[in-house]
Amino acid sequence: MAGHLCGTFLIFIAISSLICGSSWFLCANASRLMPSEFPEDFIIHVDSGSSSSTATEQNGTRWAVLVAGSYGYQNYRHQADVCHAYQILKKGGLKDENIIVFMYDDIAFNVQNPRPGVIINKPDGPDVYEGVPKDYTGTNVTAANLYAVILGNKTALTGGSGKVLDSGPNDNIFIYYTDHGAAGIIGMPEGDYVYANDLVDVLKQKHEAKSYKDMVFYLESCESGSMFEGLLPNNISIYATTAANATENSWGTYCPGFNPGPPAGYTTCLGDLYSISWMEDCDIKDLRRETFEQQYEAVRKRTRNTTEGLGSHVTQYGNLNQANDLLFSYMGSNDNSTSHTQSESSPSLLGSIFNQRDADLLHFLVKSSKAPIGSDERHEAREELRAEVDRRKRIDDNVDQIRWRLFGPESDLKNIRPQSPSLVDDWSCFKMLVTTYEKYCGSLSDYGMQYTRVFANMCNAGVTKERMIAASTQTCS
Repeated sequence: MAGHLCGTFLIFIAISSLICGSSWFLCANASRLMPSEFPEDFIIHVDSGSSSSTATEQNGTRWAVLVAGSYGYQNYRHQADVCHAYQILKKGGLKDENIIVFMYDDIAFNVQNPRPGVIINKPDGPDVYEGVPKDYTGTNVTAANLYAVILGNKTALTGGSGKVLDSGPNDNIFIYYTDHGAAGIIGMPEGDYVYANDLVDVLKQKHEAKSYKDMVFYLESCESGSMFEGLLPNNISIYATTAANATENSWGTYCPGFNPGPPAGYTTCLGDLYSISWMEDCDIKDLRRETFEQQYEAVRKRTRNTTEGLGSHVTQYGNLNQANDLLFSYMGSNDNSTSHTQSESSPSLLGSIFNQRDADLLHFLVKSSKAPIGSDERHEAREELRAEVDRRKRIDDNVDQIRWRLFGPESDLKNIRPQSPSLVDDWSCFKMLVTTYEKYCGSLSDYGMQYTRVFANMCNAGVTKERMIAASTQTCS
């Protein structure tokens, strides 16, 4: 099936070399280095403000929900992103009681972490793990708990700290979500995916309950625009930006073997391009003066214009008038002092970046290369890589065979739906086909999520559950 692997040419040269027993080398020719560190006196020192262009007292409470939807050391970057976001909000004056964190929490003390108990989000960055609340971890990081938290429904929670968005009509809410995703879905380490229509329905319910004033939603994943496109209204006081539009991948950065890369000993990417861009912007800008529109422009340029010319299109949804709000109205503003010096510059362009869908392959490659020849660790890494490559091939073949059984050999179900604002008409059908595939053929995995557009187009073409079951059992039994 042409075009089903998203990886770069470089990664497959490396895989071929590894599997054949040859040496391999990862390199990049990026000319730009890390954004330079800014001294403390470049950071603003204020505590309160409003959503207007003038910094005045804000009457409501600032709330935040931070979600890392993955697990495993190969996905280090997602939890690192969330921990960094927490530090920004904490420095901005938000209280822990108003910051709710979802993260599997299997990274900081993972045996592969060269700095046990420490998580970093850039090569020369500080520990961002310290002090992060562990509200929903492990098996409690679920879509159901996320919906319950947003709606303030404590009775619907399963495990966790019990913290929810107990917000009122004068309060502002900031939600940040980072993970793997695909057309119409974003991942969770346990239970069901977060489906676009379910997420937007929950946001609508929150608005109907009059339990917030304004909300901002930042979303990092492949095809993240599909979570809001054609679904998020512009009249429920929510402004959203996504790492990519509805059809393209997002990117990891600060990856091993690339420039700039992580310190010695790290075998995984430290951050994600869109996430790094908005957070490093917050690190050096005056949040009392910068609007979301200004940050959007800075992030859009940095996410699209890497030194290699790769990247994605950061996209806006919802009430775009809220882009005129100041960042501090949702994120606070550093500390309780009243003196500040503003940096007018932006973080520099990033060098080499890496496709999110293939970052786990890079991790296994680097892990293998760093292990002593003949060691159990090297053997384990090679086996992990071979297993992942085999799994990807199996998923590619399975989806291709199901497509062929339902529509014939000439069909192409990955085409973008023409002249329609949303992914699918019948979301129940879409969920049913995804569930049916996974029941008979196994998990889609972070890689196989890219095929959700195929399932959506099957629904749009009228495929029934019975036909999907028949095709799946014939293919995968």
